[in-house]
Amino acid sequence: MHQQPSLGESFRRRLRDNLCSCSCSTAETPAGPEKTAMPPGSALSQHQLDRVKVAKVALEAYYHNLAAQHTDRVKRYELLEQTMDEEELNPDQKQERREQHSQKETEFLRVRRARLTVDDFEPLKVIGKGAFGQVRLVQKRDTGHIYAMKILKKVDILEKDQVAHSRAERDIMAKADNAWVVKMYYSFQDQSSLYLVMEFLPGGDMMSLLIKRDTLTEVETQFYIGECLLALDSIHRMGFIHRDVKPDNLLLDSRGHLKLSDFGLCTGLKKAHRTDFYRNLSAAQPADFAWHPTDSRHRAESWKHRRRQLAYSTVGTPDYIAPEVFSNSGYNKSVDFWSVGVIMFEMLVGFPPFCSDTPQETYRKVMRWRETLCFPPEIPVSKEAARPSRVCAAMHNSDLATWPKSN
Repeated sequence: MHQQPSLGESFRRRLRDNLCSCSCSTAETPAGPEKTAMPPGSALSQHQLDRVKVAKVALEAYYHNLAAQHTDRVKRYELLEQTMDEEELNPDQKQERREQHSQKETEFLRVRRARLTVDDFEPLKVIGKGAFGQVRLVQKRDTGHIYAMKILKKVDILEKDQVAHSRAERDIMAKADNAWVVKMYYSFQDQSSLYLVMEFLPGGDMMSLLIKRDTLTEVETQFYIGECLLALDSIHRMGFIHRDVKPDNLLLDSRGHLKLSDFGLCTGLKKAHRTDFYRNLSAAQPADFAWHPTDSRHRAESWKHRRRQLAYSTVGTPDYIAPEVFSNSGYNKSVDFWSVGVIMFEMLVGFPPFCSDTPQETYRKVMRWRETLCFPPEIPVSKEAARPSRVCAAMHNSDLATWPKSN
C-alpha cells in the first residue's frame, strides 16, 4: 500500500505548525519573570524594522513555495497513478514506472536546489535598455538554450521605490501559464542586481515595428489589436491589471504573434504617472488643442524621433495612460482598454492621438480627450476605422468586436 496521502497530510500539519509558531513569535510579546525589560531609548530603529519586514516576507515566501512544491509533487504522483490505471499496466510495470518517476523527482529536486548565478549564462549581446536596467541575450552554459535576461540594478530599484513593482513583475510571469504572457524560467539575485531569465522572442517589440513601418494596414491593425485584447483578457482573468500597456511592452514571437511583458512597471511611481507632476495644468482651454491638418507629418516625424528616447527614460510618456489614472479617482481593467485604443490610433495614423512636445501638454489633451481626439483628415483611413467613437469604445470597454470584417 502506498502512503502518499498520509505523508501529504503529515506535511501539511507540520507546515501549519511552523507557520503558527512563526506568527506567534512575531506577534506576541513574552511575559513573565524571564523577560528582560528594554532600557529607555532602546526602541528598534527604522533600519531594524525594515530588516524585520524583509525577514517576515522571506519566511512567508519560503513556506508558501514549500507548500506549492509539495502540492505539485502530489499532483504529479496522482497523475502517474491515473495514467497507469488507464493503460491497464500489470503490477511489475507499475512498479517500474514508479521507480522511474521517483528518480525524476529526485533529479528535479537536485536541480531546484542548485543556485543559479549570472556565471551560468554566457552573455551574447544587449537587446534592450530601460529605465532600471537592460535586457541581454544569453545562452545557458550547460544546456545551450537561448534566453532573454532582464537585469535590474538594486540601487536604481530602491532609489525609484520600485521594489513592489519588481516583485509583481516576477510573480505574474511565474504564475501565468498561457500563450499570451512572456514566460519566465529562472529568477535569482546577487549583491548588486536582480535577474529575470525569460523566453527570447526574436520578433522584437511593437514599438520597433511602428518605428520601422510608420503605420500598419487596417488588416494588420485589426489582427494585432485582437491579439492584444485576448492577451489582456487572459491576465484580467487572473486578477491582474497591466496598467502599462504600450507598444514597448507588446513583444512578437518568431511567427509574429503577440505576447505581453513588463508587468511590474505600474502606475503611481513614475513621474509621468503622478498627478502632482501636472499640477496647475488643468486650466487649459479647448482652443489650445485645435487640430491643424498640416501638423500631421511634423507630428509623426517628431514622435518617431523621440519615441525610443522616451522608452529609456525614467519619466516615460503619458500618451497611453487613461485619464482615470491621472485623476486618481479609482479605476479598473478598463484602463488597459484605453491604452489599446491609443495604440490602435497610432498603428493607423503613425503617432498617438495626444502626442505633444511636452508631457504636460499631452496630459492636458488626455484629460480633455472628448475635445481633442480626432483623426487627421489627410490620413488615408477608412471611415469605419477612423470614427473617433470606435477608438473611444476601445478605450472604455474594448468594444472592437463590431469592427467590420475585411473583405
